[in-house]
Amino acid sequence: MTRRRWIADEVNGNVAALTGEHAAHLSRVLRAQIGQEFDIATGDAVRLGTIISIADTRVEFALGEEVAVKPSAEVTLVLAVFKFDRMEWAIEKCTEIGVARMIPVIARRTDAHLAGAAAKRHERWLRIARSAAEQSRRTAPPEILAPIKLKELGNAGVGPAPNARMPRVVLAESEANVSLREVVPPSASEAWLAVGPEGGWTDDELAWFRESGWTAASLGQTILRAETAAIVASALALDAMR
Repeated sequence: MTRRRWIADEVNGNVAALTGEHAAHLSRVLRAQIGQEFDIATGDAVRLGTIISIADTRVEFALGEEVAVKPSAEVTLVLAVFKFDRMEWAIEKCTEIGVARMIPVIARRTDAHLAGAAAKRHERWLRIARSAAEQSRRTAPPEILAPIKLKELGNAGVGPAPNARMPRVVLAESEANVSLREVVPPSASEAWLAVGPEGGWTDDELAWFRESGWTAASLGQTILRAETAAIVASALALDAMR
């Protein structure tokens, strides 16, 4: 039977702990017991963990042997902010798929109310990603940056570093000749994808992407909702790089 995986809140030598609501879910909802074994992600490894103490807001594990984890390709998803309920669903599912990093951006067609409220949603997005990461047995949740304006993506430490072997793909409904599969080679270990808001990227945004070295590509002839496009693009890219 596959052991459930938890991402530790604290690690001190050979002891790890879940705290707060994280621990409460395990102790109260799942009714964990001393002696139960789980996989515990400690930040730099995954180790076998045996529960040694349980309280309502703290569960401690004795850490044992390291569990083998297969390395995976990295996808960074630049995701234009759209309706929050749909965006949260996209964040959850893209986490389950294996996206390594998500960068919410304010695009020209992002609703003004959503743009103003996006920063306050950041902590909630982090919680959603953490829960989805544990459910899908990831070693760590994806990094989710605080929302930025699209053209801040080129700033140092935010945008992708120049690398001829790393595809940077902006998904565009107007691109009829190039598909995503054509521009993400199996040799790539990392890729950046950009998915626009409801209504898509504007012409000037697509021009900015081209001038910044991105390649426009399509997901097919049908028009997808933003959350569907994010999930499909991420899954196709990860599959292509396996």
